[in-house]
Amino acid sequence: MEFRDDPSHIPSATYRLQLNSKFTFRQALELVDYLNSIGIDDFYLSPFLMAAAGSPHGYDVTNPERINPEIGTRDDLRQLSDCLKERGMGIIADVVPNHMYIDDPANEWWWDVLENGPSSPFARYFDINWNPPKRDLVNKVLLPILGDQYGRILEDQQIAVIYENGSFGVNVYQKPLPLAPRTWALVLEPAVEALRTRLGESHEHVLELESILTALSHLAPNDEEDPAKIREREREKEVIRKRLAALMESSETARKEIEASRNGINGVKGVSRSFDRLEELLAQQSYRLSFWRVAADEINYRRFFDINQLAAIRVEEPEVFQAVHALLFDLVKEGHLEGLRIDHSDGLLDPAEYFRRVQRACMSARDTSSRCYVVTEKILVGNENLRAGWDIEGTTGYDFLGLVNGLFVDHDRRRAFHRLYESFTGCSPAYEDLVYASKRLIVQTTMSGELSALAGKLDKISEQHRWSRDFTQASLRHVLRETVACFPIYRTYTTALASRPDPEDERHIRNAISRAKRRNQSTEESIFDFLQSVLLLDDPEGIDMAQRAERREFILSFQQFTAPVMAKGLEDTAFYRHFPLSSLNEVGSDLHQFGISTAAFHARNLDRRRSWPHALLATSSHDTKRSEDVRARINVLSEIPVEWHRAIRSWHGLNLGRKTIVADTEIPSAAEEYFFYQTLIGVWPLNDPRPEEWEDLVARLRAYMRKSLREAKIHSSWINPNEFYEEAVDRFVRLSLEPSLENSFMRESAAFVEKIKGAGMWNSLSQTLLKIASPGVPDFYQGSEIWDFSLVDPDNRRPVDYTRRCQLLTKVREMQARGALPAIEELTRDLTDGAIKLFVISRALCFRKSNRELLLKGSYIPLRATGQLQNHAIAFARGLGRRSVIAAAGRFFMELGAEKTKPTGSEVWGDSALLLRRDVPRTAYRDVLSGRKLEIVERNGKDTLPLAEVFAHLPVALLEGVA
Repeated sequence: MEFRDDPSHIPSATYRLQLNSKFTFRQALELVDYLNSIGIDDFYLSPFLMAAAGSPHGYDVTNPERINPEIGTRDDLRQLSDCLKERGMGIIADVVPNHMYIDDPANEWWWDVLENGPSSPFARYFDINWNPPKRDLVNKVLLPILGDQYGRILEDQQIAVIYENGSFGVNVYQKPLPLAPRTWALVLEPAVEALRTRLGESHEHVLELESILTALSHLAPNDEEDPAKIREREREKEVIRKRLAALMESSETARKEIEASRNGINGVKGVSRSFDRLEELLAQQSYRLSFWRVAADEINYRRFFDINQLAAIRVEEPEVFQAVHALLFDLVKEGHLEGLRIDHSDGLLDPAEYFRRVQRACMSARDTSSRCYVVTEKILVGNENLRAGWDIEGTTGYDFLGLVNGLFVDHDRRRAFHRLYESFTGCSPAYEDLVYASKRLIVQTTMSGELSALAGKLDKISEQHRWSRDFTQASLRHVLRETVACFPIYRTYTTALASRPDPEDERHIRNAISRAKRRNQSTEESIFDFLQSVLLLDDPEGIDMAQRAERREFILSFQQFTAPVMAKGLEDTAFYRHFPLSSLNEVGSDLHQFGISTAAFHARNLDRRRSWPHALLATSSHDTKRSEDVRARINVLSEIPVEWHRAIRSWHGLNLGRKTIVADTEIPSAAEEYFFYQTLIGVWPLNDPRPEEWEDLVARLRAYMRKSLREAKIHSSWINPNEFYEEAVDRFVRLSLEPSLENSFMRESAAFVEKIKGAGMWNSLSQTLLKIASPGVPDFYQGSEIWDFSLVDPDNRRPVDYTRRCQLLTKVREMQARGALPAIEELTRDLTDGAIKLFVISRALCFRKSNRELLLKGSYIPLRATGQLQNHAIAFARGLGRRSVIAAAGRFFMELGAEKTKPTGSEVWGDSALLLRRDVPRTAYRDVLSGRKLEIVERNGKDTLPLAEVFAHLPVALLEGVA
């Protein structure tokens, strides 16, 4: 095995912390000893740069050159870093290089663009089309922030000119926006006329105001290109502002007339013509206010996905790259950051080049030739591989999440499960049709503006050659839409300098075009062929360098478009439309797969060890649709389709009267009802909750169901919320969960969960142990060291009760002091407090920390089991030199009697055993968790470890080779 040169720092295990005003650097500091003691060595921090006020997550950055004061100061961060370094720990920082939050004056770059338009020095920081097809938007940026049509909002006096400290601006819903200084004349000219009348033409205050108006008229316009004149405008604007403020302060008469003019321009409600001056003023700005629904068709700045408040930035420009990362690189230089996590790398123009720049900057900052530890949030689809040339350590682990989760889904029950789902819901779409329809919807609605811009670029390219000049823009738009809807992965990675696409990219492009052709038999194939030729860099003869550059620019834009369409279409639409087993509807998972084989799990682990041995391994994150423990419990349903079908049929009957019937249509639909039942089973409390705890859970489920309806976009949506439908579903949820003695549904649900909750917890322990021992770096999401039954954000960003976790750790340590075996016996008598999960994690992580090289670089040897229960165990060995360790975990626990008994010992596992391959050292083994020693047993001429011994006290084991 050949490894690339290792980065200077490789974590043993990371722990994700969500920072915000309620959880700051100082509170993170209080957790250092606790997390260190359970085996964590790197704090993996959410974005901590200046963000929108009250941001719960930090991804809405407003100023990357400052630390978010709500989270703490630079000294606070240094103190946290120093404390971690004293214990051999470090910080990995989450970096947001793709976008900024623009609905806040704290974003000084965007505010300057709004004030000065294309001549702003920050205009090139954002991906704005200053020359869009709509001529009224030339040299303007569309601001789709109004809640109704522009004219109605204007005449309802929701838009008003304001004055503050020598500057005029405009309030929209009490939110400020800048006004270009040259346009202040529309406010000041009536005031100077009135002042002349009152004071006379030669009065000093009249002359001063006239002089201010003259100075305003000399300011460079917003389409100015001369840098010197732009600098002069910035300088003179400040002089004018001070002069105006001084005049307002020194002359009460001038102040009153200017205020009167300002009030006059704001119009009189009910008098339509009184708003003409205000409309004229707004028309002279470098932005155009509009109804938020206009964004889908006419938006002319690239967004993060379809979120209007998040504008994409052009980090590929060296100046922008430096501005966005300067503070982070300073922290790297000072030794306060050990690594970086790059958010949404598929949004970058050229991810490979971006990663190279990051590594060069980090090396320069640290004055070393060793790489920095960098991972990226990249979603791999199916058998897609991470690009080998990327200068990173791998992904943040969604690929592993889907892999390990699939191990606990019983593939043999696939047909039965899909039959029951179809029977209950009436839904049976093919996977490819489902994703196609969902992506097509996104392209047609929320991202149609981006599609139109792409179509315009492709139309211009079609005019380059006589073979394509007859293709209309409408037909090109149609072909683009269909191809993007059929694209099998998030994006390709062709660069501007490429002569041919990567072979894997070419395969995906041809696949997409072929699928799109099959779905559009009536569309002329030559149009699809033309698009394919552009994407495959098959340039026709006779085009010049400028035309070739246009084609490359189109490809880069196309690649940045397909990624958000896949994310919104798959993750935020399809996942909420089809869910036979909702635990599979997860980022990094494949909806058409119902469980994976142990062979597939081993193959992907071997590939990761070979190619990306330091990638993160996740099971929960801030982006997952369900926490690892919710998925682990829902996975149990795959083992018992008959019981599950019987249960939901009964629940449907019990809850039928709680539905709303409109024109023979039930609300919620059968599919939504099914979704609710799975979700409820997944989050049902382990113990009887107190009334306030149940009330909180019901509120969480109501919010989650409302969000799921809007994400599905069938009966409601974020764009067109159907309040009647949502209220009917909300009523169904409330009534179904009413904690009364007469509510039979509650009793039956509780009894059902009681049967499967043990199997769900054992599933969770197994996937946790496999994560810790697999090739890569195990990552833990905040709070998940004990049972955590969270749903999608914002539910998974709720505050974590660390006091309780610290108390549980103390309890576990006290038990261990009396011996590991007695501790296990006591901890497994009642699993519900989560102490057993904390026990397994802390024991396994501390072993991993003490054996870093073994688990980071050790060989990976798949092991198979024999005997009647061979399908219920998965195991592999890791070896380095003379050291070795075997990880073993059980699965499919309902068949092992987990409803009634602990799935351990000979009564459960009988004569099933692990077969030891020849490359596994022949030695005795000690279970890291229990401390027990196990001897190899020869059976039929083969060396084995009996599963009854391996799983004597827990259905998971970490076996260290001992002499």
